[in-house]
Amino acid sequence: MPSWLNKDYFRLFFATDVHGSEVTFGKFLSSASFYKADLLVLGGDITGKMIVPIFQAGENAYHADLLGSSFDVPKGTALDDLLRRIRLLGFYPYFASKDEWNEIEHDSLKYDELFRRLSLERLQAWAALAEKKLKDKGTQLYVTGGNDDSPYIADFLKRQNFMVDPEDRVVRVGGLFDMISLGYSNPTPWRTPRECTEDELAVKIENLVAQVPEPSRSIFNIHVPPYGSTIDAAPMVDGSVTPPRYVLKDGMPQMISAGSTAVRAAIEKHQPILGLHGHIHESRGAIKIGKTLCINPGSEYGEGILRGVIVNLSERGLKSYQLTSG
Repeated sequence: MPSWLNKDYFRLFFATDVHGSEVTFGKFLSSASFYKADLLVLGGDITGKMIVPIFQAGENAYHADLLGSSFDVPKGTALDDLLRRIRLLGFYPYFASKDEWNEIEHDSLKYDELFRRLSLERLQAWAALAEKKLKDKGTQLYVTGGNDDSPYIADFLKRQNFMVDPEDRVVRVGGLFDMISLGYSNPTPWRTPRECTEDELAVKIENLVAQVPEPSRSIFNIHVPPYGSTIDAAPMVDGSVTPPRYVLKDGMPQMISAGSTAVRAAIEKHQPILGLHGHIHESRGAIKIGKTLCINPGSEYGEGILRGVIVNLSERGLKSYQLTSG
């Protein structure tokens, strides 16, 4: 009998798109004990979106602009609360003088280097926290990058010991099924760091599937969901402007399928047991494509809410699943 926590089945907990949110990531780690999971899988898009400069405004006061609001707070509890709010949103607070920030803001190389440093510092802290909380409990942890995560994030993940990056290879889940993982997406209006054409995406998937003895007994942990699956419905975006803006009709966003045709074709062809997806935050749900159950737990990382899914697996295949929120 395998040494699973739940004895007669293996429990996987999957979440995705935390985008640097410290609160959401902390909840993700806590889900191991809360949901009695044997394995945690964190899908792509793990880095935050932006740096928030914090300026000193007097001897013991600080100023910051956040989401269109200005904050002037004294040193102490109020400043700590502001820093927590910034980190909850997945942003990176940075104390700077106005002259220093003006130089960084107008020099893309300096901004990118600072963003790289701050994002890697947070991920290093997350890796240490994960090992501290999970190692002695016997819970495995897989973390992949997504299309929003620059290549240096994948390089960082591949160097970790406890926090394992399963991307671009095959890993055995619970001694039962092979899992392939891929964080790239089809093209988006946002021009994110790891996008490729549908043809290129198809090649990446097929190269991984070729390493799996029985694709019908595998798990596809692919960041972008299959096209036209309802778990890929996203607001239409006008990419001809920078930054892109939502297309509205009668004041309401127009929804389109933003998933990948290559992912859909691979699922229809190989019929894995399970598809684990993310990328489209608004499209929380599950749908069957042939024999494959495809799940997108969605994301509300900016509210500090962890969206996820519990998946119970046995030797016969998928036993049950449950979408979670907390």
